[in-house]
Amino acid sequence: MFELIKAGGWVMWPLILCSVAALAIIGERLWTLQKKNIIPPELLNQVQQWLERKEIDESRLTLLRESSPLGRILATGVVNRQHDHEVIKEAIEDAGRHVVPELDRYLNTLGTIAAISPFLGLLGTVLGMIQMFAGIGSHGLGDPSIVAGGISQALIATASGLAVAIPSLMAYRYLRGRVDVLLVEMEQEALKLVEILRGKRERS
Repeated sequence: MFELIKAGGWVMWPLILCSVAALAIIGERLWTLQKKNIIPPELLNQVQQWLERKEIDESRLTLLRESSPLGRILATGVVNRQHDHEVIKEAIEDAGRHVVPELDRYLNTLGTIAAISPFLGLLGTVLGMIQMFAGIGSHGLGDPSIVAGGISQALIATASGLAVAIPSLMAYRYLRGRVDVLLVEMEQEALKLVEILRGKRERS
C-alpha cells in the first residue's frame, strides 16, 4: 500500500487526508442525523400532556430543550404560548432557523471534499505527465522506466481522486436529502404544536 501511495506522488497525501475526513464526517452525520435523535417519538404528545395538566415549569422546559433539536423548537413555542398565533409562529420559525446549522454541520466540508478530490487527482495526473516528459527530455526514450513511472503516477493519482470523490458526493447528496426530510417533519410537528396551543387540535 505504501508503495502505491509513493508511486502516486505527493498529491496522494492530501487525498488520504480528504478520505479520512470524509469518512469521519459521514460516520458522525449518519449517527447524529438518526430520526430518533432529531425528532424523538411521542415528544409532542408528552408536551401536550404537560400542557393539559399544567405541569410546564422551568425544569421541564430545560429537559425539553436538551432532549433534541425538535425539543428546542417546541420549547420556544411553549414559552410563547400566551402570545397570539403570529408571535408563536415567528418564535418557532426563528428557533427553526437556529436548528438548521446544527443539522447541516460538516456537510459543506464533505461537499468541498467531493468537489476538490477530482482536481487533486487531476493535479497528480499533470505532475506525472510533467515527470514523464522531463525524464524523456533528460534521458531520451531509451529508458522505458521513466515513461512508465510518469504514467503510473498519473493513473494512480487520477484513480485515487475519483475513489475519494465519488463516495463523498454520494454521501453528501444522501445526507443533504436526510436533512431536508427531517426539517420538513420538524416543521410539521411545530405546526401541530401551534394548533394545540390555539386549542385547534386534540391529542392523537
